[in-house]
Amino acid sequence: MKNLSLKFIVAITIGFVFSCASDIHENFLKCLHFHNSTSISNVVYTKSSSAYDSLLHFSIQNLRFSSNNIPKPLVIVTPLQPCHVQATVICSQRHGLQIRIRSGGHDFEGISYVSQVPFVIIDFINYRNIQVDLQDRTAWVQVGATVGELYYSIATKTSTLAFPAGVCPTVGVAGQFSGGGYGYLLRKYGLAADNIMDAHIIDVKGRFLDREAMGEDLFWAIRGGGGASFGVILAWKIKLVPVPSTVTLFRVPRTLEQNATKLVHKWQSVASKLPKDLTVSIMVQMALFQGLFLGGVDKVIPLMRESFLELGLVKEDCTEMSWIEFTLHSWGFGGQPLEVLLNRSQVTRDSFKAKSDYVKHPIPESGLEGLWRLFYEDGGKGVLMVIFPFGGRMGEIPESEIPFPHRAGVLYQIQYAVHWEEKGDEVAQRHIHWIRKLYSYMEPFVSKSPREAYLNYRDLDIGVNNIHGYTSYEQASIWGFKYFKNNFNRLAHVKSKVDPLNFFRYEQSIPSLM
Repeated sequence: MKNLSLKFIVAITIGFVFSCASDIHENFLKCLHFHNSTSISNVVYTKSSSAYDSLLHFSIQNLRFSSNNIPKPLVIVTPLQPCHVQATVICSQRHGLQIRIRSGGHDFEGISYVSQVPFVIIDFINYRNIQVDLQDRTAWVQVGATVGELYYSIATKTSTLAFPAGVCPTVGVAGQFSGGGYGYLLRKYGLAADNIMDAHIIDVKGRFLDREAMGEDLFWAIRGGGGASFGVILAWKIKLVPVPSTVTLFRVPRTLEQNATKLVHKWQSVASKLPKDLTVSIMVQMALFQGLFLGGVDKVIPLMRESFLELGLVKEDCTEMSWIEFTLHSWGFGGQPLEVLLNRSQVTRDSFKAKSDYVKHPIPESGLEGLWRLFYEDGGKGVLMVIFPFGGRMGEIPESEIPFPHRAGVLYQIQYAVHWEEKGDEVAQRHIHWIRKLYSYMEPFVSKSPREAYLNYRDLDIGVNNIHGYTSYEQASIWGFKYFKNNFNRLAHVKSKVDPLNFFRYEQSIPSLM
């Protein structure tokens, strides 16, 4: 009898939950239609829509978050105009739904398309117009555009202007620019976020705001502080930067037998001090030194011999090309037509887990040797470690200029990532355990108090907000100071001003002090 009663209670409870979810869903849709009666139906996808699954999965770049047991949105909205976003913001608040905002789908922890509470995705896949103004050297970029689409739009109009964003062409400009955004022009011109001149955003009240209307505090916050904590960014106005018609790419691979340890050790003391026109990064396991010089081979060879003779750079390692050709080569698209940058989906997709660090003092050779040994352990297969130099322009910009604080004193940034194709939780946990072990090993060699991290390489291991209920400033500071250092305090004050009730929230959103 007890078992029958328990089954009856469970059945009633499940029925009640599904009924409530259905009511929320229906009322939310009615609200959308009320606010946009003529156009909203063409951009709303529910679970019963034939295109729902393909749309949801198209921009999932980390297959760790594509399994059937991952929570799915009640609705996906693909806006074509600001009023679609305004209606979604207003109706989500009214009916108790959270919002996830997706541009390219590259959030490392899937936060742009996954939530543990009922939610809606605003997917900007169809909101990606780009207008380049050569005379003013600016461009307006809607946030659904990818970095590749932006580079393509610039390159089809000029070969001597560029933008200092990232290398991966399928990354969306919404998240990358709002979190910082860096690439091989970093040492010359700073971050993508350092070169933003204006923005359009929908705030928690559903208002359309530009820089003048939002005010300088909010404009400061969304350039490096993660825009999704403060509203829904619609577009960026960016400043284009000059590049020469000819640049030089060089690649020099070195194995451990070819003295890679000593070369990496030497690089640490050299790379951040090179002229701003020269950037030399390293990809590990094998030490692949890759460089961009804003000029010709005849100048970079003597410069490298003077600064880093040990690398042994020779003319045969170098190729002259245009800036846009360099972007193609650096992502493995060398020799392919420019149109490959318009492909929004990656050639291959897999599961991965990533972390980041900042290094302010050279790692000793013994520390590097211990690092190499870790790569050969079980779980280390599929590792990608990118070491990217700072210095140059990055050391000239104050830490508080925008929320991104990792400036003077940083020798280089590290991205750790481990990738795998096999399915199953056991496989995933083995790889995740390995990268956590690697991260633990690196602790003595990297920045301290706090151990700094890069927002765009999101890592929920370093701390999270409460899924339900209030998250205190002190709790959020555990992860917040790692991303933003002392800028976290100002971010929290801006949040309290523009979104005091904390509607725009997720696992690592800026907390309100209210």
